[in-house]
Amino acid sequence: VDTGANTMTGGRIKRIEKYVDTDNFMLTYGDGVSNVDLKKLYDIHQASGKIATVTGVHPESRFGELIIKDGLVADFHEKPQITEGFINGGFFVLDKKIFDYIGEKDCFFEREPMKKLTKESQLKVFNHEGFWHCMDTMRDVNHLNELWNAGKAPWKVWK
Repeated sequence: VDTGANTMTGGRIKRIEKYVDTDNFMLTYGDGVSNVDLKKLYDIHQASGKIATVTGVHPESRFGELIIKDGLVADFHEKPQITEGFINGGFFVLDKKIFDYIGEKDCFFEREPMKKLTKESQLKVFNHEGFWHCMDTMRDVNHLNELWNAGKAPWKVWK
């Protein structure tokens, strides 16, 4: 579906409404690489009875982490995976009722619709503890290509 180069995420979702002919559908932004178990994600969404399920992930830190005790570095971890808190990993299962949360006006899906879902307790999270990495910059692309070329691509789950 050509949604237009300047259309925001909510507008892109709204423009596919006429093509969705099932009660639930899956959605991704397309800029994240992961080994998310899509069947498990879908099953958790189905069992929840909620309108939306978002995959929560722990991103890799872009910086080294200092563990400080008494003014000295007690431990150092170069670019560790963040273990506290989750971020929106961009893999969703949505009930077609989601279209009622997206007005005709173009909007960011991550703002009004997701905030309203949250307020109404309709946003389930699927906690993914496995591999996830964004692909937003050339640095990200190079890192992911290095993993692939080294035969260490955790997202390659097929044989």
